[in-house]
Parts: sequence; C-alpha cells; structure tokens
Amino acid sequence: MEKKLELLAPAGSFESLKAAAGAGADAVYMGGSRFGARAYADNPKGEELLEAIDYAHLHGMKLYLTINTLLKEKELTQELYEYLKPCYERGLDAVIVQDTGVMQAVKTWFPGLALHASTQMTLCGAGGVKLMKEAGAKRVVLARELSLGEIRNIHESVDVEIECFVHGALCYCYSGQCLFSSILGGRSGNRGRCAQPCRLSYTARAEDKRAVSGKRENHLLSPKDICTLDLIPHIAQAGVCSLKIEGRMKRPEYTAGVVRIYRKYVDQYLKYGGKEYRVHEKDREELSLLFNRDGFSRGYYEQHNGKNMMALVDSQPSVREKKAYDALIASLRKQYVDTEQKLPVKGVLCARADQPMELKVQTADGKRFLTVYGACPQTPKNRPMEEEDLKKQLKKTGESPFTWEDLKAEIKNPLFVPVQALNSLRRAALEQMKEEVLKAGMPRRPAGHPGQDEIQEEKSLRNHQNPAAFTFP
Repeated sequence: MEKKLELLAPAGSFESLKAAAGAGADAVYMGGSRFGARAYADNPKGEELLEAIDYAHLHGMKLYLTINTLLKEKELTQELYEYLKPCYERGLDAVIVQDTGVMQAVKTWFPGLALHASTQMTLCGAGGVKLMKEAGAKRVVLARELSLGEIRNIHESVDVEIECFVHGALCYCYSGQCLFSSILGGRSGNRGRCAQPCRLSYTARAEDKRAVSGKRENHLLSPKDICTLDLIPHIAQAGVCSLKIEGRMKRPEYTAGVVRIYRKYVDQYLKYGGKEYRVHEKDREELSLLFNRDGFSRGYYEQHNGKNMMALVDSQPSVREKKAYDALIASLRKQYVDTEQKLPVKGVLCARADQPMELKVQTADGKRFLTVYGACPQTPKNRPMEEEDLKKQLKKTGESPFTWEDLKAEIKNPLFVPVQALNSLRRAALEQMKEEVLKAGMPRRPAGHPGQDEIQEEKSLRNHQNPAAFTFP
C-alpha cells in the first residue's frame, strides 16, 4: 500500500525518547519545562530539550513539542517566544497547542513551524476542524469521543491531517476538559497538573443514602485504557494519518513495548492491507501485561458509551502475572533502554603511502554520503599494516551516534598509519555525517517578536477600531 501511517509515541523523558526510537516510532511528542499538559513527567529542560530534537532527527523521527495548556497573558506575551525560539532554530517539527492565542502567536513568530491542534480543543466536527485549518493548523488531534464514521466524515469534508489516539488512558471528561482536579485539590488539568481524581474509589448512593453500586465496583469514574490493534485498518481507512499512543507519564519500558507491537501491525497493514490483517493473541496479552485497567476497551470508535468501557473493578495481578511482568520489563529495558541505539553507516577507506587517506561514508539508506581526507600513510619500517588493522581502529566509534554496518579498507601498497591519524579521520567523518543529517531542519530564523509596548499599542488600536475583534498578536 502507498499510504504512509505515522506511529506517534509518547516521550515523557529522554529515556522514553530513546526507547521509542529503538522500537520503531516515526515520531514522538514531548513536553519541555513549560506549558505542557504533563507537568509532572520527567520533561527535558533547556539544552537537554535541544539534544532531544537532535536525537530524534538523527534516528529518523520527528519531534512534536506540547504547548497544550492554557496560557496566561504574561506567559503569552513575554515568555513563550523565548521558550520556543531555540527549539525552532534547532529544527523542531511541530507544536501541539490548545490555546488559540498561542496558535496565532506561533504562526506569526515562527514561520514554517507546523501547528497541531490538540485533542483538548475538543474538535468533534468538520466545522471546528475547518476553522482550525483556516487558523493555520496543519494537523488536528480529534476528540477521543468520535466514532469511525464521524472521523471519516471529517476527513472527507476537510483536507487536513488527522491524528487520533489508538492506545492508552481515556479521560472520563470530554477530551480532558476537566475541572474536577481543580475543584478537589487545586491542581488544574488545563495547566498540566491533573491529580486524576477519576481514578479514585467512589460509591454511588440513592437519595436515601443506600449504596446502589456493586460491592466490588469502586472505580465508578475510571475508564479502561483503549487498545485498538484490531481496528488499525479501519482507523486508517477512515482517514487518520497519525496513530497516537498515550503515556508520557509511564516508564520507558512501557513506551518501548507498546510501540514495538503497534509497529508490527502498522507494518503488516501497510504491506498486506486489511484483508490479510490478523492480530495474534500473544501480542494482546503482552500489551495487557504492560498495563491495563480491568482489561481494555476499543474506546468510542465503535460504540457511543457503555459499562464495558469502565474499569469498575480494581483487580490485582496474580503471582504468575507479576513474575511475567517483571521478566517483560527487564527484557524491554535491556533491549531498548540500556542498549544505546546507534545508526548504521557504511564506509570505505582508501589508503596508499605518501597520499592523503580517503574515507568515504554513507548512511545505510544511501541518502547521505560524504568523503573526508586525512594524513598521508607512512612507509613501514617493520611489519606493514593489514586491512584488518586499519578497520579495527576505525570501528571504535565511542560516543558517536553511529556504528559501522559495513566497513572496507583498500590498501594499495605497504604502509603504516599512526593510531592518532586514524582516530582523527574517523572522528572527522562521523562528526560531519552527524552535521549532514541534522542540517535538514536548520537553520531557521524566527520573525521579530514585538515588544510589550508594541503589543499593547496594537491591541488598543484594534479594540478601538472594532471592540469585538481580537487577533493576537
């Protein structure tokens, strides 16, 4: 099939970012130190966020930054620009936004930066999606409460990218528009600090105070996590281009495990289509083992509501399940978290006495290649160096993000090369290759940021001309 489906993974930490890359994600969404809807995740800060952008790009992924809380006036006019500027210049791929003021500001200040309308915009129909497209959104993350038919109707009505959640937690409130946490504990979900009161135990009582909920049914407001492995063909055919996994608050092993399984079935669908699509029970069981709330549901894709969507019973895992979980987590950590994910490259070293060495390097996909030159080999006084001697030293890539998939050495005559010269040649080649891979999204220069006085003057003028009209900035 020609259609490309993006598998979008959560990255609540740098470890989760690496896990997502190793397991095969096409893109990740991540929060920084400010303005994200998961303030309590291990979000990278400052230079580490810029390194995360580089890491994603080196591994062929896109990185979308969450700016999906509601901003106060001071944050919007004084702080957002300086926060986003270095990320934009580093090649950030998109921002996910909830606040329409943020959308307009980003569109004005950072030309070419893609805007994704967050699920917290509660986009439920073609009219709202069309409005977001006109406002500058390249992509919309639809409300989780939509059916396949409703998604298909939006796709057929508006030419815009559609992203939908396919796995993970489901909010009790409509698209996360919840005030319960604020009322109960003063922690606002719309500012990234939800205390998840929907996951607590409750008892339903009649007017006479008599309990009407079952004795074991305590989690009356807690929906099951969704799992849509079986629905991937239907979701794709409804017009969704990005399959989003929830879980920025979960551990990196969870990210790796879920991405690995969804990668398998997205690839199966893209290769064979819907007719040959089959899900193995062992993969469902592995997802359930990683995390579930009284099992899974398929969300709203096929039904409007129902008791079967709620995790009413807090069932505890058996001893066998705990052991299986520990073994799975250990395996995922070893394979995707503790093991450094390096990028394969191919190389050919040409060396002959009294002529500069030549090292040709290309990425495994053949899309990028370069040649660097080094010192001249010397005439050997004793035993000449063999091809394997040269290759052995060049293969020591150290902290470089690359590893040799294939490395050849061509020697024209007897020679000797000092270790330092080989090291310098290798470092120069791999550093230049890193720059070559990263330069695709850089450099970008933001438009000028209006000063506070200019903003206030423009707002005053607009409000005087038309008090009902306001567009920021």
